[in-house]
Amino acid sequence: MSSASASPIETSGDGVTVPRHVAIIMDGNGRWAKKRLLPRVAGHRAGMEAVRRTIRAAGELGIEALTLYAFSSENWRRPEAEIADLMALLRFYLRREIAELERNDVRLELIGDWRALDADIVADLNAARETLAKNRGLTLVLALNYGAQDEIARAVRALVAEAKDGMLDLAAIDPSAIGARLDTATLPPLDLVIRTSGEQRLSNFLLWQAAYAELLFVDTLWPDFDRASLEDAVASFGRRERRYGGR
Repeated sequence: MSSASASPIETSGDGVTVPRHVAIIMDGNGRWAKKRLLPRVAGHRAGMEAVRRTIRAAGELGIEALTLYAFSSENWRRPEAEIADLMALLRFYLRREIAELERNDVRLELIGDWRALDADIVADLNAARETLAKNRGLTLVLALNYGAQDEIARAVRALVAEAKDGMLDLAAIDPSAIGARLDTATLPPLDLVIRTSGEQRLSNFLLWQAAYAELLFVDTLWPDFDRASLEDAVASFGRRERRYGGR
């Protein structure tokens, strides 16, 4: 995995600096629904439309990878009915959106312990990833049953197992070695993390990868996030000076 400071940044035709890899903590579905006296599932449905808008906009803006925090390992603590609604929406999204993703040349990657989800969802995820594997546009990364601490622990276990088998010298375990065993090893270094709804924390999301990423917290509730919101985030990123601790 490339070091964060080596991440090349593209410049769009209108002179705006574009981050290669953007990650979003999609927060605020429940509050959006509550403001409208609607059930929480209505907020999640509206959030799915925001996902669709954001994927399309990210590809058009020239972003290489877009990672969405779709379902965290901590989300299992939510009420069973809400989890069932979220899983039903995921099933619906995968079956409805595959043609749209294909038209837009989107490739799909998955991070987290997504294979622990229901068997039919795992089958749909595998099928979608295979269908979109040849595409060369935006890489859409869904973080499903994902927790950054678990991801790091899995990477450490892999390193320990290799060292125990004599395949790896302990002295060779450095940040690059850990990064190469994370779920995101094949992705560009993370440039920008956006969290919607005004909350200002990472919530166990891409903790290792965010070491030198720019963080942007916006008040917009996720269902209201649109192309203009993403353009504003990209513009904010472009105005920042990234020093990587050098000065």
